[in-house]
Amino acid sequence: MSTKWFSRIAEGILREAGIGKGQIILDFGCGSGNYAIPAAEIIGSEGWIYALDKNERALSELRRRAELSGLENVRIINAGIDSELPLQSHFVDAVFLFDVLHSYYFPLSSDRKAVLYEVYRVLKVDGFVLFYAGDPEVYHSHSELNAIRKEIKDAEFYLESECCGMIIHEDKLEEGCVLRFSRRNRRG
Repeated sequence: MSTKWFSRIAEGILREAGIGKGQIILDFGCGSGNYAIPAAEIIGSEGWIYALDKNERALSELRRRAELSGLENVRIINAGIDSELPLQSHFVDAVFLFDVLHSYYFPLSSDRKAVLYEVYRVLKVDGFVLFYAGDPEVYHSHSELNAIRKEIKDAEFYLESECCGMIIHEDKLEEGCVLRFSRRNRRG
């Protein structure tokens, strides 16, 4: 299947979920850019996408794809998350958490909560998270997926909408849903 066709599918779901011109986006665990590249095209030259991953091979592929597409609004960040995200507070409009917020990458609930805390910190007050659970096999049970969704809500996000359809996952197409969680203002 062609990369252009994949990009059109990703672009459709991103637009439906609220990605638009001029936004600043963090693609956390971006891989080779299946969503970062279409997002960069949607947001245009007025926006920025910060593509964060710790896999240098994937980031090299993303860099190559961005150059081939003539995209100058992609900023690559080679990092994992051990502490603070390398972005200022209240800076981004949206964060993509596609197939990263699960027990395979973050086995401890406290690790996922640390990620969510940082995501909350870098989001603008009216910002949102797009979450795609990813591999069902990384969840030991349906209750584990529900627990992770609860962790997202406990981190002061609320489920605003779902965009379901064809999803790109590990360079394959599959049926799935992207959940849009909006940021609540933290109490006191």
